[in-house]
Amino acid sequence: MYAYKEKYTLDFSKIENWDEFHKTIKKELDFPDYYGENWDALWDCLTDMVDVEEPLYIEILGAEVIEQKWPKTVDTLVEILKDLKHWRNDHFCDCVKIEIVYGEARYEIQ
Repeated sequence: MYAYKEKYTLDFSKIENWDEFHKTIKKELDFPDYYGENWDALWDCLTDMVDVEEPLYIEILGAEVIEQKWPKTVDTLVEILKDLKHWRNDHFCDCVKIEIVYGEARYEIQ
């Protein structure tokens, strides 16, 4: 559970259904078996990850695929990740890096 990596890559470019969306998150972030595959469970597991005080770098690929299949899903995911950076009065702002890739463009979430 939560095996440290310098960079976690969530590649959604080839997902076909909603089940694969959360399975990708679970597998690539090394979430525990009890991960509930919903937004609340994502938040709970992410906050457990940053609580160990190791730098966290998450790269999201295939955001345009998610946006086409499930509008607003990328917005929700980005909001959760923004909240993570600023959780506990910005305590993790410097040790959490999130990048999202839309086609050829790369954006860092602030």
